[in-house]
Amino acid sequence: MLSAILISGSAFAQFRPSPEGLKFERTLQLINGLYVDDTDGKALTEAAIRAMLSELDPHSTYLNEEEVKAMNEPLQGNFDGIGISFNMLTDTLYVMEVISGGPSQKVGILPGDKIIYVDNSLIAGVDINNQDVIKLLRGPKGTTVNVKVLRRGVADLIEFRIVRDKIPITSIDASYMITNDVGYIRLSRFGVTSANEFKEAEESLRKQGMKHMLLDLTDNGGGILQTANEIADEFLGDGKVIVYTEGKNQPRFVMNATGDDELNGGKLIVLVNGSSASASEILAGAVQDWDRGVIVGRRSFGKGLVQRQLPLPDGTMIRLTVARYYTPSGRSIQKPYESGDIDAYNRDFINRYNSGELFEADSIHLPDSLKYKTLINGRTVYGGGGIMPDYFVPIDTTSGTMFHATLNARGVINRTSISEVDNNRASLLNNHPDVMSFMNNYEVTSILEDKLKAIANEVEVEWNEEEYNKSKELIFVQLKALIARDLYDSSAFFRIINEENDIYLEGLKIILDDNKYEELLKGV
Repeated sequence: MLSAILISGSAFAQFRPSPEGLKFERTLQLINGLYVDDTDGKALTEAAIRAMLSELDPHSTYLNEEEVKAMNEPLQGNFDGIGISFNMLTDTLYVMEVISGGPSQKVGILPGDKIIYVDNSLIAGVDINNQDVIKLLRGPKGTTVNVKVLRRGVADLIEFRIVRDKIPITSIDASYMITNDVGYIRLSRFGVTSANEFKEAEESLRKQGMKHMLLDLTDNGGGILQTANEIADEFLGDGKVIVYTEGKNQPRFVMNATGDDELNGGKLIVLVNGSSASASEILAGAVQDWDRGVIVGRRSFGKGLVQRQLPLPDGTMIRLTVARYYTPSGRSIQKPYESGDIDAYNRDFINRYNSGELFEADSIHLPDSLKYKTLINGRTVYGGGGIMPDYFVPIDTTSGTMFHATLNARGVINRTSISEVDNNRASLLNNHPDVMSFMNNYEVTSILEDKLKAIANEVEVEWNEEEYNKSKELIFVQLKALIARDLYDSSAFFRIINEENDIYLEGLKIILDDNKYEELLKGV
């Protein structure tokens, strides 16, 4: 969670050098003056700052210039580039999606194209990673990049001159109607533009008849605090507390809802899991504390610390924890940590797995001191380590196998889907002109299944027929969803993959069952 608060350089004037600061500066002077070899003062200083911050808490960090830029891009909602999404498979860049109205679409780049050269630099068949490719393709607005593309059915490489431009980063992964009156929105981050994107998606679904909503925050790691408040405004009545923050040197700051319930009391399900963090937890916590909706899934991450962005004179930055945030009932959901032991903090998910928490809700044991009551119905909720769902969904182990995980990790399933679209894009779109036609009528063929096995063999994945049969249905759904994303958009992917999503399916059952929904909301 980022509070998007900046502090000017003049603000540092209030801090006088401490004995510790003078000691640090003297140490650097001694190293520079007496050390046996040449030293890099900047690198030493950065290492010292990182080490100091690591002793405080897991979320106070130092960021160099590149890290500052990388952190800001997804939150600001845009970057300068050519407007494609891509996959690097077998050392080849496949164009997966061309952003509508973007620079690449304007010059004629198509999904399925393979970019072979960038500014006369060969990028196919060489050892290059995603970040290196991004550095080649991105650049300031108005600058140009020349690419050479291999297109199916065209013998020679096609050359394109692309003028880079601002490329929007969207926060809505998917938005669609599930039934005549139930809508689904999946939010991937809380960035600068996320609230407006959410409201536009919400309005579009309302026009299609939405009265109730599944809001999917699974795997949403958070973002800007204010954005979470703006989205919470869509569900809570005017004046209700959404969150408050407080710290040793930070007085209590309360954020209240200022909007109306845009669902007009309609049912609301919020989906969370162990990767839902920070701003996701603020939103889910406010919904839960005011008994406005039902939280479904697994215990969220547990990040309840507020970081303030503090620029340093050379363009670097520290993100310093200055406060904790609390849900309306007074819960702090920050999970426990020991200063300096970040590894143990990051092993929390493994600990949850080993303790059985991901399989049985009864495996979670929290002391009575962490019990709180919701503000309308008086249900018991807990603080001290993430948002506990109102309805727990265990991990589904019936179709997951190590063989399936290996196929994913080695890119076999992804490569198979790309091959299918690469070879048959025109016929697929001719047979399935829209998403609903594809969902209802497309089936994975034995030919594609053979292709999957052939690609597995190519990358030397040992075939396990028993585990394949156990995971076969899941693999086929995954293939179908990936093909749909390539043909249509990311909403098409989630329409299909959600049919195998345990948290989504349980949330859908609850929102369609008035009695179950009310029982959970009232704590019966």
